[in-house]
Amino acid sequence: MRFLSDSYVEETRFGFWFLRSHTWQHHVLRVAINDLRRLFDQAPPSAPVLLDAGCGQGKSFQYLQQVFAPGRLLGTDADPHSLELSQAEAGRLGLNVELRGSDCAALQFADNSVDILFCHQTFHHLVEQEQALAEFYRVLKPGGYLLFAESTEAYIDTWVIRWLFRHPMHVQKSAEQYLQMLRDQGFEFGAQNVSYPYLWWSRSSDFGLLERFGLRKPPPVGQREETLVNVVARKPLKPAEPSA
Repeated sequence: MRFLSDSYVEETRFGFWFLRSHTWQHHVLRVAINDLRRLFDQAPPSAPVLLDAGCGQGKSFQYLQQVFAPGRLLGTDADPHSLELSQAEAGRLGLNVELRGSDCAALQFADNSVDILFCHQTFHHLVEQEQALAEFYRVLKPGGYLLFAESTEAYIDTWVIRWLFRHPMHVQKSAEQYLQMLRDQGFEFGAQNVSYPYLWWSRSSDFGLLERFGLRKPPPVGQREETLVNVVARKPLKPAEPSA
């Protein structure tokens, strides 16, 4: 299989299967999209041009359509086979999705052409993260929104995840490091636009089993290493003034 990125890290067979499972669709994608919608300060753009960057097998399309009602729904991925499955998924749903194969570090979309860019559990797969974030910024319109949802190093660097999935381990980051990357790129957001979900599947050691059986209480925010971070970040309407 020839991928559309020289730095593409191919997923395991289990990982590829998991990305079309009910658990992934219902407990991961659906929950993340609903949480991201909650983090908006104001109503999202009406009938937006919405790009799913790293759309995988297209399982996000139905939820993005339900929550944001895009006027145009775009998708891109560096895996040609995933794009074929995305096309089939769009057809099954009766959705018109414009799919283009590309690396997230070299998006095949025009400057200032996207209202909402959805990047869900994709960034930790990317080696060229700074370039990808610059591309997200480039294709977003001024005032456009980046919907960023990621697992952090505290989750990715656990024995069970390293055993079942494949990731470029040298680029994994903490929640705060991801937030700082967004700030450094020029995106704007406040504390009200960020959440740290602590979902059962994101527990770094036991998938929440001890808590489920009442054998341990979940640690409060501020006393745990976050395993997930969701952000609604905005590209400024005007570029920042250069410092004197």
